[in-house]
Amino acid sequence: MQILNQDIELFEENRECSYFDEKLSDIRYKYIYSCTIDKYQPMLERGWRRFGRMHFVPECRSCTKCVSMRIDVNNYKFSKSEKRVISKNQDTKLYIRPPSVTMEHLSLYDKYHKFMNNKKDWPYSPIDVDDYVRSYVESSENFAKEFLYMRDDKLIGVALVDILPEAISAIYCYYDHDYSEFSIGKFSILAQIKIAKELNIPYIYLGYWIKDHFSMGYKEKYSPFEILKNRPSLEEIPIWEKAEF
Repeated sequence: MQILNQDIELFEENRECSYFDEKLSDIRYKYIYSCTIDKYQPMLERGWRRFGRMHFVPECRSCTKCVSMRIDVNNYKFSKSEKRVISKNQDTKLYIRPPSVTMEHLSLYDKYHKFMNNKKDWPYSPIDVDDYVRSYVESSENFAKEFLYMRDDKLIGVALVDILPEAISAIYCYYDHDYSEFSIGKFSILAQIKIAKELNIPYIYLGYWIKDHFSMGYKEKYSPFEILKNRPSLEEIPIWEKAEF
């Protein structure tokens, strides 16, 4: 008998760490064919992230530096510099819709990663349609959205975002550095905070944070935020605390 659409759990040990050259990481995966809000919300609260149908959480035995973080939307106040970013983008058009893929998406994604390869030595390889669909379009439940940022009828930024009744999850964002004066990466997070406030959504999950890490420092700017103090299983209670500096 063939079983279709079955959820699968995997555990990968001793893989190359994405953040520290000298460390290895251990990752737990769940391939969930159709993820409901009732299933997804508790996973977010316990540190899980999602790309397509694949959900994952770090369970590294030798390191605990990588912690989940979420913005405290109710207590968030836009700073003067953030208000300037919002003002600069008053002519930037934002379209929110289910995730999709076009040649414009792929071209911008490729351009962004070439830039980051030169700037921060990110690994680079061109993405094809199938890979993009698997990572960002597949399993587009009702909560999955893409934020498209347009100027002069040109796509200059894409953010993949999950919007749930009790949480927003910022999955990924890429943008055109030729438009760096508009700070699209920062503007995208500010736009999500604004939407969360309008919808009375209490938290925005930004993924993982490592204090003082060169590629994670930008997340500290979105304060107040909370960090997950434990590494709970899906049956255990998560402990979130306000981050202190």
